[in-house]
Amino acid sequence: MGFITLMPNDPLIWNFIIGVIAALVYVQGIILLMEKMVTSGKLSSDLSRKVIHIAAGSFIWTWLFIDTSYGVTYLLNIAVPLLFFFTFLYKGYRGSPEDKDVKTMSRTGDPRELLKGTLYFTIIMMIAGTIFFGSYLGMLMMAILGFGDGIAPYIGKRYGSHKYKTFGREKSIEGSIGFFVVALLGSLFFWIFLGVLGAIEPPVLADPGVELIEILIVIILCCLVGMVVEAFSPADLDNILIPASTLITLLVVDFVLFSGASFVVFRILGTVL
Repeated sequence: MGFITLMPNDPLIWNFIIGVIAALVYVQGIILLMEKMVTSGKLSSDLSRKVIHIAAGSFIWTWLFIDTSYGVTYLLNIAVPLLFFFTFLYKGYRGSPEDKDVKTMSRTGDPRELLKGTLYFTIIMMIAGTIFFGSYLGMLMMAILGFGDGIAPYIGKRYGSHKYKTFGREKSIEGSIGFFVVALLGSLFFWIFLGVLGAIEPPVLADPGVELIEILIVIILCCLVGMVVEAFSPADLDNILIPASTLITLLVVDFVLFSGASFVVFRILGTVL
């Protein structure tokens, strides 16, 4: 697997620096910035949650630097999601409305909100960083969930004038379109950032049996399905259902279009399945 490393002789130390230290500085820096802006009144807690949502989903940038040549040390890429999983678990039960994480990552200031969608998000991050590490499937799961689901509610609240209801939840056409567009842009960004630079193996364009247009169609289809799933997801379950829909979509595409025999989707994604 391709990667960028400055310490090729010490992959364990290097992966610790990237997967733990750099990732923690990155995520915690975003959270502290959002906390400061919310406290000062420059940013609403709702918007701060969306920024953190997108930033957290983008933790896969570390894959470009993770060295996979030394055992399972690549699993250090989930150290920060694991840390926040236990943090949210603890604060969800024992935290107070004045806690910084509660303020910046909950809608109402209720600590128990951290036990729902926020906690589920860290679980998906860990799944992407373990089972689907270094794969196009893992990349698409986090890009669609992080960018699409991160921005859709904000666009819907700010610009949504054409409303519709699903399972009692009010959505907007503008928000759904925003989900698709931003999810697509995020997916294409990470496809280029990780795929072209070599963080995901095998490089997509190295397979002569897979055309560029096929890759784009698959990505667009995943974003469209994610948009529909987000619109109909029960409250707090979208962080699980959206990435699940990405996996199911790819399985269905492979079965329907390629009879499940060519495994073209898995060649496209480079998954470990």
